[in-house]
Amino acid sequence: MGFTRKFLSASGLHETVKRCFHRERLQTSARMTYSWQDCLMSGLAVFGMKYPSLLQFEKGKSLKATVRRNLRTLYGVKDAPSDTQLRERLDMLSPTQLRRPFKQIFAHLQRGKALESFRYLDGYHIISVDGTGQYASHSVHCENCCVKISKKTGEITYYHHMLGAALVHPDQKVVIPLAPEPIVKGDGDTKNDCERNASKRLLSDLRREHPHLKILIVEDALSANYPHLSLLDSLSMAYVIGAKPGDHKYLFEWIADLKANEHTVTDENGTIHHFAYYHDVPLNDTHYDYRVNLIEYSETKPNGKKQKFSWVTRIKITNDNVYQLMRAGRARWKIENETFNTLKNQGYNFEHNYGHGYQNLCSVMTMLMLLAFLIDQTQALCCKTFQKVRNVLGTWFNLFLNIRSMMQNFVWDDWEMLYQQLSWRDGDPPLSKLGKMIYEC
Repeated sequence: MGFTRKFLSASGLHETVKRCFHRERLQTSARMTYSWQDCLMSGLAVFGMKYPSLLQFEKGKSLKATVRRNLRTLYGVKDAPSDTQLRERLDMLSPTQLRRPFKQIFAHLQRGKALESFRYLDGYHIISVDGTGQYASHSVHCENCCVKISKKTGEITYYHHMLGAALVHPDQKVVIPLAPEPIVKGDGDTKNDCERNASKRLLSDLRREHPHLKILIVEDALSANYPHLSLLDSLSMAYVIGAKPGDHKYLFEWIADLKANEHTVTDENGTIHHFAYYHDVPLNDTHYDYRVNLIEYSETKPNGKKQKFSWVTRIKITNDNVYQLMRAGRARWKIENETFNTLKNQGYNFEHNYGHGYQNLCSVMTMLMLLAFLIDQTQALCCKTFQKVRNVLGTWFNLFLNIRSMMQNFVWDDWEMLYQQLSWRDGDPPLSKLGKMIYEC
């Protein structure tokens, strides 16, 4: 899987996104000085170059001709708008208008056989779904903000949340993010949106965009309820979802009188994995006829430390697959650790407010951030040159710091030239080897 793969290199990925933005039918007006494509690709560049704020992006673009040149050559931005104009334009968009490039990049990954290593347990693709806080303020808000009023103090908090989804695998560090679903008030709504409603939209869109994908959903115990599980059934999605005795009292009381199927595995590190599993048990007393299978799992480390987990599923459990089902259930944490924590702590500045706007700016900027994350993760999976740069520079944060520095101080004709420079181990290479790399005067 080399850098020169047409659609899975940095150049190919950015070109794919640019074409998707060009194809999207966006309303224009006589007042628009900048094209939608330039606005969206400029927004993507903010997160691709990991600027900590739009103000820093504006300063870099205004003061350095190298940045403006690199926006043209690497991101295809003919005329970059100012930070104020960028906010005004992107605020007008609906987040759903940014879904196309997520789907197209996923399709390229499928056609390029890059997702074969993500197949798991009879060909399933594990998709982890979880929500996270995106924005909160006591004063700044837009018409789509959800509202929370403190019962004790009466203080008002305006907030946006997001429901994220990512393709994960227990043995893969890379995750493939899918288009997220904003948790916000819709036009004319008076009630707050919620994670359950957002989940209906996200899962329905996921099945519509990927009708033939064999999907295994992994989520936390809050999702182990009849309406949600029946939705997954209707969408032909398998699941391994957490279940807790405190939240599913009837279920755990029911199995107390049953004889469990038991299985124990000791791995090469000396960790003991003990399973007790049950078939065809009722989810709860309200929906007695809805039957699930239950896994109770305990892990004992060589030092004596113990952990316990449990999951419900409708996949038939056997001694041969119970260990794999457990690993699938625990892969749920990858959306928290490899996705949300990376966005918050490794240079993407997820919790920074890049602009709130009056309508959709907050959600649109988050979509562009996740799109930049998808481009980076795709390169980490498929691009050998990018992988070499990561090995040289170490952490994501250090990688992004070096990329932004190189783009601020030099001009590059393409991404491969930039990555070659960053991966050079023995001092600066002769300029003739890199072609047109010009020091800023």
